[in-house]
Amino acid sequence: MHALDARRGAYTTLAEHMPASHREHAQWSPAKLVAWGERVGAACAGVVRWQMEHRPHPEQGYRACLGLMRLSREYGTERLEAACARALSIRAPLYKSISSILAAGLDRQHTLGQQQLPAMPAHENVRGPGYYH
Repeated sequence: MHALDARRGAYTTLAEHMPASHREHAQWSPAKLVAWGERVGAACAGVVRWQMEHRPHPEQGYRACLGLMRLSREYGTERLEAACARALSIRAPLYKSISSILAAGLDRQHTLGQQQLPAMPAHENVRGPGYYH
């Protein structure tokens, strides 16, 4: 038996009647998820904020954020932070993108535009800037 709610159209859901996955979501709030992201790093916090701000309802981003938590347990926080930074740099801060970056090991590579060229070899045919003055 369940108690009848006197308010018309009101919900009377009890936490113990909810599926386990729904109970998991009920523990989290956008502020708590952002705080977790900040503990991982600035890029991770940016992805979490993006999830909360670019959904019609913040709760729709919870699953992606909980997925990021799972990725941090699987790959570690350093790699997750690097993957989030890469995802933000390519404008794809989605769980699927970050998961793919980690699976492919792209988080261990230099991000786009940060690769350094090798130094020029010292050779008698290589003219320095003084030659052109």
